[in-house]
Amino acid sequence: MQDVADAAGVSVGTVSNVLNHPAKVSPATAERVREAISRLGFVRNDAARSLVSGSTNSVGMVLADIENSLFIDMAHGAQDAARAVGQNLLLANTACDMTLQDDYLDLFDESRVTGVLLAPMEDSSAGIARIRSHGRQVVLLNYAPRPGTCCSVLVNNEHVGYLAARHLIDTGRTRLAYVVAHDDYQPVRDRRRGVRAAVEEAGPGVTLEEIDSVGLTSSHGHVVGQDLARRAPDDLPDGLIAVTDELANAIIHQLHAVAGIRVPDRVAVVGCENNRAAGASVVPLTAVDMPGRTMGQEAIRLLMDEVASGAQHRHATVVLEPELIVRASAPR
Repeated sequence: MQDVADAAGVSVGTVSNVLNHPAKVSPATAERVREAISRLGFVRNDAARSLVSGSTNSVGMVLADIENSLFIDMAHGAQDAARAVGQNLLLANTACDMTLQDDYLDLFDESRVTGVLLAPMEDSSAGIARIRSHGRQVVLLNYAPRPGTCCSVLVNNEHVGYLAARHLIDTGRTRLAYVVAHDDYQPVRDRRRGVRAAVEEAGPGVTLEEIDSVGLTSSHGHVVGQDLARRAPDDLPDGLIAVTDELANAIIHQLHAVAGIRVPDRVAVVGCENNRAAGASVVPLTAVDMPGRTMGQEAIRLLMDEVASGAQHRHATVVLEPELIVRASAPR
């Protein structure tokens, strides 16, 4: 910074103002300083700056699965909201690996980020407590924390499952199947409760079969679709809910495109995420929409509120409602 100051004919304080408080410097002086910065190739040391201030102008975001467009939408919303308040967003993908998640939490903690947004698939109380004990704020997304742990932004996942099943029932489907795995994941467990509630509400004329898909990806959905295609016609469900859209699209492919079992004529299919591939399936997928962008935006708002309020802060939970998006796989 001294070299930049000498080259521009200003004080080190003026260089600092150009970098951090440009409104305090006249346009002509600011331009002279920026020209010197460019000519000298100066890059400020943000690590040194964070040692003085105790934090950076960055928010860390740790996501369970970057291949799932729900998490991508969360990141887009968080990035937009972070930039609006002068923060940068640093992104990490754990691929549903809890060891990797802990590594990234520690990395962001060591980097003195302003705070962390965490979207896990499993209970992360230990990691949250660890970095909060160092003064690092955490906001949880799509996973309800233990009471008093931290702020959170949730989707009503039980209502996600309820909407999916209720839609099939309302369109006359009576033999429902729910394809699901990883009941230890809180959002998955909540959706199962919603599906069961809708079927119970419908009464004895509607049945529910629960199919364990082992996993949540397309490869697991292809196996389920193949198994269904081998059944006798009278043993097929007439309405199917998949806990993820990846499962749903793969099942549609196996039934409709491979086995010639028409969707939705023989089997109507509903997904539970409305990810970006939902409308591009061989039969466009009816799905329950998760408002990922809004979740990311709300998480940044809660985080910055906590940073600003300090000891006066009280943890808050924002619950967003899902919405059914009807397409060809299960029309009205």
